[in-house]
Amino acid sequence: MPAPSTTRTTAHDLIAGVDPARTIDAVFVNAPLRDYTLRPRTNDYTLPVIGMAYIATYVRQRGFNVGLLDAEAHGLGIGQVIDTVNAARPRWVGLNLLAPTYELSARVAAGLDTDIKIMVGGHHAKAMPARILADPRMSQVHALVLGEAETRVAALLDDPGRRGELPGVMWRDRLLGTTATGIARPGSTEPWMSPNLDALPFVSRTFLAQDPCDNARGRREAHMVGARGCPYECTFCGAAAKVNPDVKIRVRDPENIIAEMDDLHRRYGVNAFRFVDDLFLGARRVITTMMAAFTTHRVGDRFTWDATGRINVLARESDTSLDTLVANGLDEVALGIESGSDHVLTAMDKRITTDMTLTVARRLLERGISVKGYFILGYPGETRDDLAATVTHIHRLWDLADRLPGRFRASVFEFRPYPGTPVWNELVAAGHTPETLLAYSDVDLTDHGANESMRARDEFNFSVGIPFAGTPLPELRATLAALTREQHQRLAGGGETA
Repeated sequence: MPAPSTTRTTAHDLIAGVDPARTIDAVFVNAPLRDYTLRPRTNDYTLPVIGMAYIATYVRQRGFNVGLLDAEAHGLGIGQVIDTVNAARPRWVGLNLLAPTYELSARVAAGLDTDIKIMVGGHHAKAMPARILADPRMSQVHALVLGEAETRVAALLDDPGRRGELPGVMWRDRLLGTTATGIARPGSTEPWMSPNLDALPFVSRTFLAQDPCDNARGRREAHMVGARGCPYECTFCGAAAKVNPDVKIRVRDPENIIAEMDDLHRRYGVNAFRFVDDLFLGARRVITTMMAAFTTHRVGDRFTWDATGRINVLARESDTSLDTLVANGLDEVALGIESGSDHVLTAMDKRITTDMTLTVARRLLERGISVKGYFILGYPGETRDDLAATVTHIHRLWDLADRLPGRFRASVFEFRPYPGTPVWNELVAAGHTPETLLAYSDVDLTDHGANESMRARDEFNFSVGIPFAGTPLPELRATLAALTREQHQRLAGGGETA
């Protein structure tokens, strides 16, 4: 993966996709995960901000001059972000608010010139809108946008006064101290909250600092979204269906997806794709429909692709179905395995078992499909025995892959609570305060000997410093570092990270 640039110095160089010869309507800012003037980043690569790029592409298609500043990809400090945006002098700044980086985003907002309007969105904005609008550092927020934002951002750029007719757009009257929410005009048919995915333009890669990129297997890779929304109820996830009743689950037409794949191949030579949504291999009807189209268009003869999958769904797929995935170019599946303890899996509402995980992994690996497993250590209620079971489970999966054509890699994280998730509500009910649950800080695991093995994990190593499980945090983190180090050693020489 390409290293962050160290030669770009001007605001317009750092802000991707903007036309410097015109007045800038908006700069969308992806805040850094930490202030990199205090401690330089170790990542060579960070995940592309596809959601922000969708918004930027949509509003540019409607004639607005916008750009995207990916401060994480460039490894910027907070002061650099503020100076870059102020130098560009946009009418608006858009901030994607995430719980671990909210404090950094708030510092950015507080440092912007007072004539710049701010719009905010993202999971944290949706989970805690009143708290954010009451934050004095967010006094320039003119619109807090809940949910999918393309159409409403375009309307705000066209006329900020339209916020009153935009559903799911909130703001605070600083004089009265009250919060207001827009209401759609009677008879409005605009799909404000759930735009038609097939009608959206393909994401313009000019807004993304590191996508497409060359992946570890020597292929040109781009990230894609095949669907929005999730029907599942994982208790630690902000996308859980029960806390997002407003989200309509939609899947792109297969022909639309294949057209974007062909377009990326033609423009950039892309021949590998990574689907990052929850549903591409997470619903049987989607798998069946997509694979029929992939077979017709001979996708497997031209491209490879990776996707996120659901273990319980793949467990019900026939051998013929899995063989079809292979024939259509599937290279790797990312699975939320999470734990080696059935007790913990039940608490997470994962609807899987450890035996099911082993069976699905074996069936994929023996067909040459690689598996990336995500694991959470320290989930509330996890005991030392549960943690030991997870470590054993990971080793079983490594051993399984050693005997089969596919490879297995484990990506391990410390549990951290996110506002708006079911487990967050349980923790608050148990006596934890939002202030303590929001006290995120990045964790440096190099003192456990992880060092090089922690490259490309800046975006994952966060903690609120509370031992939610039965294992003390130092012991938990030592376990996390040991697993990460072993995974790195297994991939040494292959150029991949966990």
